[in-house]
Amino acid sequence: MKKILLFPFCLFSFWVTAQFQNVQLPLPKKADYYYSQVEPSICINPKNTNEIIAGSVMNDYYYSSDGGQTWNSKSIKSKWGVNGDPCMLIDTLGRYYYFHLSNVNGETLIGGMVCQRSDVLSGKFKKEGHTLVNGKFHDKEWAVVNPKNNHIYISWTQFDMYDSEKPGDFSHILFSKSTDGGINWSYPKQLSTLPGDCMDNDKTAEGAVPSVGPNGEIYVAWSRNDTLWFNRSLDEGETWLEKETFVATQPAGWVIDIPGIYRCNGLPVTACDVSKSAYNGTVYVNWADQRNGADNADIWLCKSTDQGKTWSEPKRVNTDNSNKQQFLTWMTIDQTTGYLYFVFYDRREQEKTQTDVYLAWSEDGGETFQNVKISESPFRPNSKVFFGDYTNISAHNGVIRPIWTRLDNTHISLYTALIQYESLKK
Repeated sequence: MKKILLFPFCLFSFWVTAQFQNVQLPLPKKADYYYSQVEPSICINPKNTNEIIAGSVMNDYYYSSDGGQTWNSKSIKSKWGVNGDPCMLIDTLGRYYYFHLSNVNGETLIGGMVCQRSDVLSGKFKKEGHTLVNGKFHDKEWAVVNPKNNHIYISWTQFDMYDSEKPGDFSHILFSKSTDGGINWSYPKQLSTLPGDCMDNDKTAEGAVPSVGPNGEIYVAWSRNDTLWFNRSLDEGETWLEKETFVATQPAGWVIDIPGIYRCNGLPVTACDVSKSAYNGTVYVNWADQRNGADNADIWLCKSTDQGKTWSEPKRVNTDNSNKQQFLTWMTIDQTTGYLYFVFYDRREQEKTQTDVYLAWSEDGGETFQNVKISESPFRPNSKVFFGDYTNISAHNGVIRPIWTRLDNTHISLYTALIQYESLKK
């Protein structure tokens, strides 16, 4: 998204109070301090869980070879420019990817989605590709790798003209794929037939996060006009449903007002279980909304066991009864177990704008959830400082690494927590 700087009921809940070691990621020496360490992305190497990479706005890159205990950081460049919205991936060949928005000669969002690849952990991004240059605006990309063939799928929002109020300017969800390690990309396909506006608000089509099924299916959900929508491909993105289908309502829309946060959203995250668990093939969509009141944003999950034809009723992920705010959620699946993990900001124990970070998890396919506070101390944000639009989390073989931004009044910092599945059971 465009960067701006200004100075239910759950069937089972278990409230845990354990603490986990928080690790601060170092600010790169050449980082743009005013646009740095927000909107983080993190990825664990499935072949070696000691290797972890991360990125944050605008062009920060981080890497760890000891499971996240210590980190190195640097700033990256691109011939197409770097304008934030980082998304990190590692494929099964051990290649490291950094996706981001473009900034060509000061024209932000116009140069398509950029993919940079490094063949070493330290981030020597020498190979680049981009999706499309057509004079329109491209925003909020996310990517996923197919572990069976290392093909990469990416989806994002295209604006005819960003911030335009003209009735003839629309936003749509696009899709592209690469079969050669991110160098070349297919001509984009449009996944949405119902257009959104271009105002980057509830009526805009946003939040397209692709996921891969056990047989290479591709699933994408997004938000538009107080509703979550869905499209799928069963042939690696060659053909899609003729029209997007309904997932769930999102009362009050994806734009959420949270005191102390400059802006906030409840945009969806899509994930699919490709593990050997009993939930193999299940598609999940996670989001936040304020259906229970403007002072009570909650985290939600619904699922499909028939490739998106039908969807369950939403279940609430946060297990508190505090009627306070939970916001900026992200989810992932540990594909060795099928367990679901979520990270989000939470004010259940705090007053006013004081904020904690929580982890939730489910071991039964999203039927029940457990919650635990993972931040070592709360923080109090400042609504005049840009806080970013998302958190992130990665999990593999019981290693769980969430990542989030702290905003202590005007000071931004970036953290992860060292969490093992075994420690959650204590």
